[in-house]
Amino acid sequence: MLEHAITGDYAFVKCWKADKDGNLIFHKTARNFNPDIATAAKIVIAEADQIVEVGQLDPDHIHCPGIYVDRVVLGINEQKRIEKFAFRMMGGGYDEPKEKGEGDVSGRIKMAQRAAAEIVPNTYVNLGIGIPTLTPNFVDPSYNIYFHSENGLLGTGEYPLPGEEDPDLINAGKETVTVKPGGAFLNTSTAFSIIRGNHLDMSILGGLQVNAMGDLANWIIPGKLVKGMGGAMDLVSSVRNILVLMSMADKKGGMKFK
Repeated sequence: MLEHAITGDYAFVKCWKADKDGNLIFHKTARNFNPDIATAAKIVIAEADQIVEVGQLDPDHIHCPGIYVDRVVLGINEQKRIEKFAFRMMGGGYDEPKEKGEGDVSGRIKMAQRAAAEIVPNTYVNLGIGIPTLTPNFVDPSYNIYFHSENGLLGTGEYPLPGEEDPDLINAGKETVTVKPGGAFLNTSTAFSIIRGNHLDMSILGGLQVNAMGDLANWIIPGKLVKGMGGAMDLVSSVRNILVLMSMADKKGGMKFK
């Protein structure tokens, strides 16, 4: 059965730079779904941090051509918010965001360190939301690992130092990160094409339940944002090696490992 693609009446996209003909440039991981959304609506309205004259944007740098865009507006007095600040400390150690009621993160760090020990040099590794996002902080840079994030970053680095955070540079878990030398920014559809095309060597992801045979269960928790399957359906069917990092019990003491 043929499923027709959804076409919206309006699409609102956010960009870094635009010219007056509607050509758009996005900034770092803020590219995300924006270029795809601009192709899927009848009327597209782009809000830009900067609007320049036609011809001032390098054609080689344009991410979304103006043929898709109907209106361009200038963002005024904007404040780019960072949802989850995550830092590495100058003297060593990490300050990562914690979910409400999560408590001590030492166990999470140990799991990330153990996962890092499983990674072999010169490979491409996807990182899921939660504990897996700590992993880049414990991998030897000489291993030349490219960590893949589904929101459009290939080459996720460790957490930034305080003061170096960038609201347009985050991982799929919305945490502040850096990008390693050689990294690349993608739109989300390309990031998922990497997964579905079997280009990844490993995926390190979280889970809500798993059994002794390795059967993994993820689902949406009512009232929680993102805490569902996410890209896990694609990852478990397309990636060669899967590593699941999770706590043994939930916050109420119920066992998550059967």
